[in-house]
Amino acid sequence: MRTLLAGGRIVNEGKVFDGSLVIDGEYICEILSNGEQPGTPVDNTIDVSGCYVLPGVIDDHVHFREPGLTEKADIESESRAAAAGGVTTYFDMPNTVPQTTTLQALDDKFARAAQCSHVNYSFFFGATNDNANLFPLLDKHRIPGIKLFMGSSTGNMLVDRDEVLDRIFATAPLPIMVHCEDTEIIRRNMEQFQQQYGDDPDVRLHPFIRSKEACLQSTTKAISLAMKHGARLHIAHITTEEELELFPADCQHSITAEVTVGHLYFSLTDYDRMGAKIKVNPAIKNFSDRQALRDGLSNGRIAVVGTDHAPHLLSQKQGGCAKAASGMPMIQFSLVTMLELVDEGVLTLERMVELMAHRPATLFEVRERGFLRPGYKADVVVVRPHSPWTVTADVVESKCRWSPMEGHTYQWRVQHTFCNGHLIYNNGVVSRDYVAQPVMFR
Repeated sequence: MRTLLAGGRIVNEGKVFDGSLVIDGEYICEILSNGEQPGTPVDNTIDVSGCYVLPGVIDDHVHFREPGLTEKADIESESRAAAAGGVTTYFDMPNTVPQTTTLQALDDKFARAAQCSHVNYSFFFGATNDNANLFPLLDKHRIPGIKLFMGSSTGNMLVDRDEVLDRIFATAPLPIMVHCEDTEIIRRNMEQFQQQYGDDPDVRLHPFIRSKEACLQSTTKAISLAMKHGARLHIAHITTEEELELFPADCQHSITAEVTVGHLYFSLTDYDRMGAKIKVNPAIKNFSDRQALRDGLSNGRIAVVGTDHAPHLLSQKQGGCAKAASGMPMIQFSLVTMLELVDEGVLTLERMVELMAHRPATLFEVRERGFLRPGYKADVVVVRPHSPWTVTADVVESKCRWSPMEGHTYQWRVQHTFCNGHLIYNNGVVSRDYVAQPVMFR
């Protein structure tokens, strides 16, 4: 089946131009400038005039909760949300039940995704205090990297012993993606605030308990370890201005930073109206930090935009700093939120595509994805501007059935999502019978 996406604005590799794109089976076959005709006849034409044609988003940081936490989410439901949001590839994190810290658990996740994932997938292997001996057995062509929690988060995967960290950074054969928060600082802060405000301090105190100091100290240590051992380091969800200053402004090096859509969109004042719905680890911080993160999108200090998509039931999001679960679902609305930031002049459309598709592909050495190129897999998203719609609970595909963006009106709309040439999302409808592919690397 040859499909022509005709008459759109193509955004790819730093350029925006009028053109069309031909999909032949699973692959992009031709990219045509305005007025050029396909080299051979097509079977199907989709008019995308007035729309922008982008490479599918690669989200390097999601928690799809399967196995073991499937009351919150599962691979089928969250990959459906991804498809609706223009995300065609995701890398899932290891803090499930059981944790993805053995080869058997890793194989189990791949087997589950092969049955039901609507978009392309891979899984991080989780580092623990005693599993570095498994690193040489990992297939570098199959997974993006090793996830390391250097600060307390969910899943009880904390690794903070210096001798173990040295071994991990010295022996990891893959990129190390690190959650950086200093556990001892957080523990001291929590004790202090509980003494002052009771057992469950108000959620507005969350960024002061999981503080800037906790982030900066841990990130500084991770960078030092990476430099000591020459490791490839990717630091997840940077949240502070001070951390950003640790990164060179060229992003062409072995130590890189991710920022999430939530940290780019929300700031400290939003706790007043959103409460624990925006409680995440590391915490959303103040306006000046958010501004620094936004600046980092264009000055080279930020390499990748992800989501840290982490669904919980609304009942689990009740309470304050101690009781409410940390994490929020965002994958369905990540692309349209970033397009909103484009409209606000925070970054260019070309740069947004680089941060959400090109750079994740190059940093993790993804094969045949992340770009609109002949011979690459046809992972393509078509978005329409000036098409207002409001987020309501009934449009939320995530299993948890809520979103921090409910009530928000977007001006951009995801119209079509193609994954490996298959039209998996079409004007509000996800094709539930399509199962996507594992990602290959290097």
